[in-house]
Amino acid sequence: MAYTQNFEKFRYPEFDGQSFRSKRVLITGSGKDGGIGQALALAAAANGAEVVGVHFHSSYRDGFDLVDAIRKQGVKAFAVQADVTSTRDLWASRGHIIEQMGNKGPDLIICNSGLTEQGYRFGRALPEKEGESRAERRARVRQDFIDNLAESNMVVNTKIDGFLGMTHLWAGEALYHKHPLQLVYISSMQAIEPGIAVPGYVVANWAVLRLPEVLRVNLGKLSDSISACCLMLPFIRTGMTQEYADNPKVFGRWQTRMLEPHEAARGVAQLLARSGQELNLGNYKLRVNGNPDAIRLSWSRVSLEVNDAPIEWSEQTPIAC
Repeated sequence: MAYTQNFEKFRYPEFDGQSFRSKRVLITGSGKDGGIGQALALAAAANGAEVVGVHFHSSYRDGFDLVDAIRKQGVKAFAVQADVTSTRDLWASRGHIIEQMGNKGPDLIICNSGLTEQGYRFGRALPEKEGESRAERRARVRQDFIDNLAESNMVVNTKIDGFLGMTHLWAGEALYHKHPLQLVYISSMQAIEPGIAVPGYVVANWAVLRLPEVLRVNLGKLSDSISACCLMLPFIRTGMTQEYADNPKVFGRWQTRMLEPHEAARGVAQLLARSGQELNLGNYKLRVNGNPDAIRLSWSRVSLEVNDAPIEWSEQTPIAC
């Protein structure tokens, strides 16, 4: 069985169920065992959600096991398999999700689908190899270039295309049926504090920080019925980060240790206990303080401000047209 979590760790009575109570919740990228998406699905199930949609692309074994584990707790759950970068897949999943949610759309969608990169020397030439001919080096550099950019492209598409597709699909449904909807986009603190060797990951997570405002502008007068916000999460111990868990050089400048998924989910649950309108249009960063044995989590709101300042030399010599 590919389910290894302790359900009880995801109960957060201090929030009195306000984060998920009676909500129809859909979480993308929630199939992988030990991942943050799975942790959020468990948090929803353990804290009063009416129904939990567990989305996955390839992690079907873990995803089905998660659904079974939630159902054993007496909570309705269902699986959704779809490639979020495929518009056909997303559209095909629509009817299934509505049916499983009692012929209604979701109240809360957490867009969490995403990938990371193995890492590469972005913008830097590969080191020389002793005894390597010029022809061999050209071939090696070419292949490395192709492989690296293909990986970044997949990371960017999964995050940006996936979030855009989910937003366009379900915001349209919510407005048509006059049903309030809350969208939560999972980003990373590396969006504003870039780490090395993962350019696609950083760019993708930065891009989604603008989605709430882009959605508001496009909805215009109808924007009051849909709220959207972004969460920038710190380093969390998952299958993608396990190899870095004991390497403070990777994450040491941000936090004293990696968070466990149930700890990160508790932080998210605290924030979601606030109203959707209060959180609307915000970018929220989960801060990790304290020592490894006494971690303290808190939230800060991050402003993305544009400072448009005239350039003196250009102002003095404007172009007349």
